Amino acid sequence: MPAATPHVSDRPVLYGYWRSSAAYRVRIALGLKGIACDHVAVDLVAGEQRAAAYLALNPQGIVPALRIGDAVLTQSLAIIAYLDEIRPDPPLLPEDPVARARVRSIALAVACDIHPVSNLGVLTRVEALAGAGARLAWNRDNIAAGLEAIEQLLDHPGYAGRFCHGAAPGLADCAVIPQLYNARRWDVPYDHLPRLSAVDRASAAHPAFVAAHPDNFDPSRREGTTQGEGQ
Repeated sequence: MPAATPHVSDRPVLYGYWRSSAAYRVRIALGLKGIACDHVAVDLVAGEQRAAAYLALNPQGIVPALRIGDAVLTQSLAIIAYLDEIRPDPPLLPEDPVARARVRSIALAVACDIHPVSNLGVLTRVEALAGAGARLAWNRDNIAAGLEAIEQLLDHPGYAGRFCHGAAPGLADCAVIPQLYNARRWDVPYDHLPRLSAVDRASAAHPAFVAAHPDNFDPSRREGTTQGEGQ
């Protein structure tokens, strides 16, 4: 007999790093769904993602991981899809199949194209091969080119001047907003991109995005310590 699907009433536990884009996406989605959860910090800079205890939870050694009931889920977009299935209201995808594909394409453009070559492991390797200057140039160029492309992807019939599709936030916004946070961290301007700038403004006024912001999970604000990078 297959295992029972965990009930959303089972309080989830999200394992993440405060500056992780992927964990940030899931925090936003949990907020949009109104799902409360506990948070366990996994310090990527200290290498806690490679500790045996965490690898037993997520063999990839990356964040996030979501424990809900007896299940442990990994990969941010898979987790968000699961949340959308167990709590369909409010929906994170539009009903129209073409619109759904457009929204997914924007989310995937971030999660599969921009983020993977800007993560901590890649940047560390770039610096080892070519120096700190190359690390900075690599990341700025990658983020800038990616945001330019997403600005064009937002030029679709469902864009109404607020969120990535329609009048309410959804899957694409869960991916785009953490990437804009990274752009600001790396001094990559995007104020010349009007659609992305509008999405940024709309999200900044939404409580789910405000609550999920990395500043609310920054341990240095509580402990007086300095934290490193992490994508």
